Amino acid sequence: MRTLLSTLAFAALLSNPGAAYGQGARKPAEQSGNLAPGRADGSQQTQPREGPNPTGAPIETAPPNVPEFKPAFPGQTRAPAVQSRTAIQVTEVASGFNKPWAIAFLPDQRMLVTEKPTGNLFIVTPQGAKSPAVAGLPPVDGRNQGGLLDVEVGPDYAKSGLIYWAYYEPREGGNGLAVARAKLVDGPKPRVEGLKVIFRMQPTLESTLHAGGRLVFAPDGKLFVTLGERSILPGRVQARDLKSHFGKVVRINPDGSVPRDNPFVGRKEAKPEIWSLGHRNILSAALDAQGRLWEVEMGPRGGDELNLVEKAKDYGWPTIGYGEEYSGAPIHKSTQGPGMEQPVYYWDPVISPSGMTIYTGALFPEWRDNVFIGGLSSQALVRLVLENDRVVGEERLLTDLDARIREVVQGPEGALYVLTDASDGKLLKLTPK
Repeated sequence: MRTLLSTLAFAALLSNPGAAYGQGARKPAEQSGNLAPGRADGSQQTQPREGPNPTGAPIETAPPNVPEFKPAFPGQTRAPAVQSRTAIQVTEVASGFNKPWAIAFLPDQRMLVTEKPTGNLFIVTPQGAKSPAVAGLPPVDGRNQGGLLDVEVGPDYAKSGLIYWAYYEPREGGNGLAVARAKLVDGPKPRVEGLKVIFRMQPTLESTLHAGGRLVFAPDGKLFVTLGERSILPGRVQARDLKSHFGKVVRINPDGSVPRDNPFVGRKEAKPEIWSLGHRNILSAALDAQGRLWEVEMGPRGGDELNLVEKAKDYGWPTIGYGEEYSGAPIHKSTQGPGMEQPVYYWDPVISPSGMTIYTGALFPEWRDNVFIGGLSSQALVRLVLENDRVVGEERLLTDLDARIREVVQGPEGALYVLTDASDGKLLKLTPK
């Protein structure tokens, strides 16, 4: 391993740099306020905010894409900038991954790492040695946002050896997100055996966008799977339709069966796996110390959202929201609607979120219970400070790397591990200096 950075500067690069992942280019932000000159790709970035922040100014200084949309309550967007007091060391553990997507820790502290477009799964030691690609995984549709996505180690792994993964499954008539499990057979040439597909997103649709794909095991052993609405209009309009998996969080047992206490079990024509609805594209999800599920979902041009996901709740997409089409055309008539939940927090301009963890470790005491989110277009690790389920501070870390951050997880020793989204993607480790 080699050290990339000895410390992170206190300054956070406050940016809105370029297109959201997998979408068309955004129009450059209008020059205003603290905006710096444009980048070579036509995007804009804000000036770094350095030093103490006694005025409570927000970290984001770029103008919103939809200025006519106002927050529903104070602090719902543009929280005050905060700064970590702990100096941070960033160490490169491994590199050479082709657009890596997810990390999961085995009991011996080795890591499973997925590659999105290739469908490859690797075992990586804490020292950075990579295994050959794990054999036996099914083929993936690796176009655009497709491929091999999240991976999780089963809660009974010590007994069963089971791992779980989400992927774009090629099908007759299109594709869809699928979740599979199998026993990991370790060794010089690792493989999986006893493969079983435990969930398939329905209906099948031809789209290489917005299938979600994060997996989260709850303390009771149930598995949450986050799903997108496939982006294209025939999928988008199904996000609040209980007959479709599109735009939902689903909850299943580890064998794929439906828990009897799911909210829509027994409702005519409703998909019984559904836990919540009205989502756009959820690529970030994690549990807090109370075992509650939080997620951050991609907005369009503006309107990335942090939500506390609750049973049977409707989060409103595409009826309500805080963004607009990439063309600049309107999507929503209003940001609020009857029976629809408000986000705890939203970003306009967007951060393009992917990957999420809520910190519980001891290495960084000041980060306890803080939310960390990988930022793609924002090229940052986004830190949120919450009090009473409201965001009271925001920080942008790792901006020195000039890299899209795809994944962030907490390691067993309390370090944070991140993946950079690139054809030569890196696995990095964050520890106190």
